[in-house]
Amino acid sequence: MATNRHGAARGPVLTALDRAERLFNEFAQISADAPGVTRASYSPIENAAHDIIRREAKALGLEQRTDAIGNHYVTLAGRNREAPVLMIGSHLDSVPHGGNFDGAAGVLAGLVLLERMADGPQPSCDVTLMVIRAEEMIWFPEHYLGSRAAFGLLAPDTPDRVCRSDSGRSLADHMTEAGFNPQVIRDGKAQLDPTKIRAFVEVHIEQGPVLVEANHPIGIVTSIRGNIRYRFAEIKGETGHAGGLPRKSRRDAVLAGAELIAALELWWHGAEEKGKDMVLTFGEFYTHPDRHGITKVPGLVRFTLDVRSQDDALLTEFDAYLANTISKIETKRGVEVTLGASTRAKAAPMADDLQDGLSVAAQAIGVPTIPISSGGGHDCATFANLGIASAMLFVRNENGSHNPNEHMDFKDFSMACNVLTSWCVAEVGTF
Repeated sequence: MATNRHGAARGPVLTALDRAERLFNEFAQISADAPGVTRASYSPIENAAHDIIRREAKALGLEQRTDAIGNHYVTLAGRNREAPVLMIGSHLDSVPHGGNFDGAAGVLAGLVLLERMADGPQPSCDVTLMVIRAEEMIWFPEHYLGSRAAFGLLAPDTPDRVCRSDSGRSLADHMTEAGFNPQVIRDGKAQLDPTKIRAFVEVHIEQGPVLVEANHPIGIVTSIRGNIRYRFAEIKGETGHAGGLPRKSRRDAVLAGAELIAALELWWHGAEEKGKDMVLTFGEFYTHPDRHGITKVPGLVRFTLDVRSQDDALLTEFDAYLANTISKIETKRGVEVTLGASTRAKAAPMADDLQDGLSVAAQAIGVPTIPISSGGGHDCATFANLGIASAMLFVRNENGSHNPNEHMDFKDFSMACNVLTSWCVAEVGTF
């Protein structure tokens, strides 16, 4: 039986893409949660997905290590072990009842790259796949938790302050249960050094319809939107009798919320008319289930607010408008609006030279691409905001993302892997 240059067995038929297709199916099987899949951050299922990568990397004879956060690293050794590393990566956790490709496509694209390169001459520097923990913010209210923790960027109180949305238990509890060490976050101990990373590239399914509508399989990302998120906002008014309270006497939390939504949407329209990039979402908006009723004036509303833009200055401007609008509504309607703690992520432009290199690589092998911005957040933003040259490839994906109907054509995934390989060959001088 044939072997690669590390001595790992190579079957006569199995290719790197065959392996990736098998692993997509295995991920779906271990995390099936109808409808869709669920791989919660720091859960046994996320651990099992990481174990699958660990098993496959061992079979390929690649170097491996896991940091104290739980991020896993698979490395193909380069000729100069001291040179900055070329890093590929993404995550394996998912939203509840999500699709199977968000995150996983980037991890498996990285594994395909390493398997292919292991069959050729040694690259000039180490090439490392980083399998990142806890990217999906729906589980813990911290953006890019695993990658930011790797660089020591989380606040010391994070492990004990933030709790997982489904269990109510702390990050520290879940990390410890999964076999990792929350103390390194409390101590601010970085697991990675930005100066030792040459570049970071992430492959990811597109989370919108742009590539489908343009009929292009691959997009080269120009920037990742920054965001401000309020997860625990509420409006307190006063519950009253639906028939007995006249309009002027009401402190109606729902009408106050409706006025806030209308005002913010109007501001959004104005920003778009000025050519500004922005999206705004009230993902949750509800009255208290134990206190509301058809004959009651609602006295409490809870809501979430997510605003994103490629322009950090616009996000700051929006936040000021939000505070001013809330003050006016409070005075007008006799309510109290509490936004609660927020999380913020800066916009992250992608490196021009990496975008150009990926474009040239795609053209060389006949893969059509278009430039595209990323509305969703990605771990790649952590690297870019640290000054590490960063880039992303989007893969066409029908039916959106964060839902069980994600649909990535495997041929499109194959093209993304081919572009990544072509670019990496040019970048680190192998084959």
